[in-house]
Amino acid sequence: MAAGIQIPDPNETIDLQQQVFRLQALLEASRQVHATIREEEVLESVLRIVVRELEMAGASFPGTGLAYGDEAPPDSETDATPGSGNSLAAAMQPVFPLKDRDGRQMAELLVAPPDNRELTIYESDFLEGLALQAAVALENARNHKRNLEFARVQQDLDAARNIQRSLLPQHLPAVEGYSLGFKSATCYEVGGDYLDILELPDGSFILAVADVAGKGMASAIMSTSFRSAFRAMVVSGVSLDDVAARMNQHHWLEGEEARRRYVTAIFLRLYPEIGEIEVVNAGHNPGFVIHPDGTRCEFESSGTPLGLLPGMAYTMERCPFPPGSRLLFYTDGLTEAFRGDEEFGPERLMDNFSKCKSSKADAILDALWTAIQSFVEGGPQGDDMTALVLCREPGTVPGSVPAREPAA
Repeated sequence: MAAGIQIPDPNETIDLQQQVFRLQALLEASRQVHATIREEEVLESVLRIVVRELEMAGASFPGTGLAYGDEAPPDSETDATPGSGNSLAAAMQPVFPLKDRDGRQMAELLVAPPDNRELTIYESDFLEGLALQAAVALENARNHKRNLEFARVQQDLDAARNIQRSLLPQHLPAVEGYSLGFKSATCYEVGGDYLDILELPDGSFILAVADVAGKGMASAIMSTSFRSAFRAMVVSGVSLDDVAARMNQHHWLEGEEARRRYVTAIFLRLYPEIGEIEVVNAGHNPGFVIHPDGTRCEFESSGTPLGLLPGMAYTMERCPFPPGSRLLFYTDGLTEAFRGDEEFGPERLMDNFSKCKSSKADAILDALWTAIQSFVEGGPQGDDMTALVLCREPGTVPGSVPAREPAA
């Protein structure tokens, strides 16, 4: 025999061929389990491979209702009742867990070999490889399902945001000698802040700013319900203090869940011809009026938030609103803007409001938003933010004020 030439052992050649066949079979099995992005189809394909390719008597994924073969293992612990023989059989069945990337078990494959014999090394090795590939495919299928669900939810939220934005005043009324504007920005896609402006047949105007407890979708739904009830009561012609009392009772009677979403609100009625306002504050942040001589009128709460306690009565305050006066109503998202642990606070808000030289509502609102954004230094918005400004122009003359589109 020539030096350096080695004759391969026939047994080694057979083992090598078996390894190639095993890898080819595993590759084909992997292709099948990765051919779908539906969770149930992934598991079904695994069961078919186990029974058809490995010729097992049966296989199942306990707890899923999925089983395959003439002698499929028990589907769940309830099937393996004591004394039935299934409990012993289930305990002896080979089990192959399917774990995600973080090691959490997603499912387990239960296999029933023919005649309850033990698995060969080849079969065990193949099933372990199949379980690894099935785990990857199963995790991908679940991630895909979550992504689809997230996309659907996001689509619904986008639609809800557009609907809620459409419920804000789309065209502000032109009130001779007055400037009126608002800004509203939700913390999430939708929020619980409510703002409304209504013109009544007698020429007066109703303005409302409210804040439903909490944030997000639940508060947005309650805000929409509040809007419908409020508008119905206002057009009936009752006074603002009566509106507040009725809204409180209405919200209370909506039930326990509605009471958890109580509403702080401040209502105003403007008589533009005589330059006078009426205000009712129901558990809301104080409203402010600054007169041209620098004096300030503050409207504190006269009762609990709406829906918190039954049978509440509220007090209505009257205040002159001569030329040069300005008014601010807002929700607590403005004052509770944070820079680290420091709060913007009502003092800063009032300081910026009183020092703004413009007599135009939109310019004042822009100045307030700029001051808050500068304070938080790019930090995230932590709550819904809504503000309404009403100004009576100094030295007013007959004419109309252009309507201002809702601000984002």
